[in-house]
Amino acid sequence: MTAVHFITHPEVVIDPAVPVPEWPLSAVGARRMRLAAGRPWLAGVRSMFVSAERKAADAAGLLAETLGISPVVIEGLGENDRSATGYLPKAEFEAVADEFFARPEDSVRGWERAVDAQRRIVGAVERALSLAPSAGDVAIVSHGGVGALLLCHLEAMPISRSADQPGGGGGHAYAFDRVSRRLLSGWRRIED
Repeated sequence: MTAVHFITHPEVVIDPAVPVPEWPLSAVGARRMRLAAGRPWLAGVRSMFVSAERKAADAAGLLAETLGISPVVIEGLGENDRSATGYLPKAEFEAVADEFFARPEDSVRGWERAVDAQRRIVGAVERALSLAPSAGDVAIVSHGGVGALLLCHLEAMPISRSADQPGGGGGHAYAFDRVSRRLLSGWRRIED
């Protein structure tokens, strides 16, 4: 059985003056990724695919150093397009994200619709898996919202924020079987 590990970037440096896709990992986030890189559940990874956004690329780079592989950027693995609002303070962001998941057919405050983002993400994951060598596990390093939308698809459930990663800082992972697409594990912290 070959596993696909979906991994979200951990904590970032939040800077309202910098476009969200350009935010880097924070020192805490980088430390957590280094811890994750040595975990046994990643030992079988032979290929890695990553969002083009800096925070995910930073996270993938730290894993790639330890695993000795080069991440491949897949544009479709990016977070839902939120450029209409840009940076939002945490409470406001959480409220809009709640609406994004609750009204998947609607563009909430100009954000990409959840149904469109999910379709894009599923296509990007399928593309990544078609490019991955047949031997070895696969890692996909992306974002929490991406992981939630993919998880809803894998579980054949309606889009819901209940599928989102726990906690508030990112740095979680789940795994599914490459062939059957059945879930092998639910969300867990990357250090576990």
